[in-house]
Amino acid sequence: MTDIRRDIVTGALAESASALDALRRNTATLDAIVAAGALLAETLSGRGRVYSCGNGGSMSDAMHFAEELSGRYRKNRRALAAQAISDVGHLSCVANDFGYEQVFARYVEAHGQAGDVLVAISTSGTSPNVLRAAEVARARGMRVIAFTGRSDTPLGALGDIEICTPAGRYADRVQELHIKVIHILLELVEQALFPELSDSPA
Repeated sequence: MTDIRRDIVTGALAESASALDALRRNTATLDAIVAAGALLAETLSGRGRVYSCGNGGSMSDAMHFAEELSGRYRKNRRALAAQAISDVGHLSCVANDFGYEQVFARYVEAHGQAGDVLVAISTSGTSPNVLRAAEVARARGMRVIAFTGRSDTPLGALGDIEICTPAGRYADRVQELHIKVIHILLELVEQALFPELSDSPA
């Protein structure tokens, strides 16, 4: 039994390492990550705001992304204007009155402005409520950074920038890459806006 459990552990780590290595070799995705970091820094250096949304594990990633911008990532600096669409009062109200497909879109409609950014996360790239939020964001003159785990998805098509991280059969492997990319984006933003605090080269 111990050997079987050890095989599960090593197999999971091998899958994760393989997916990460594939991401490291994907120059198009690396360029998209760099472009997304520049867009976020440009937005946050002015009066723009960043909103993020997703379902399940992707909701947790959206919240993690926003709180490390408005709170802190690695070092103390001024707060940055970021908000995950995660308020349970809003989500339950809209789901009850308009349907779950509208829970993120109504928030974007209420708060989003031209020049803001929506970070829309969906491992499948097909989540109806995330798609609707991206559509409303684009209609309001916002820009969309789409996180997906498959190529040629509806969400990817709606993104001004798509960060696509295929990682196998299951969403958890995609989410592992998504959180890695989120941390890289945070580092890119801090390097751009607070170079005196960054450990990365200028």
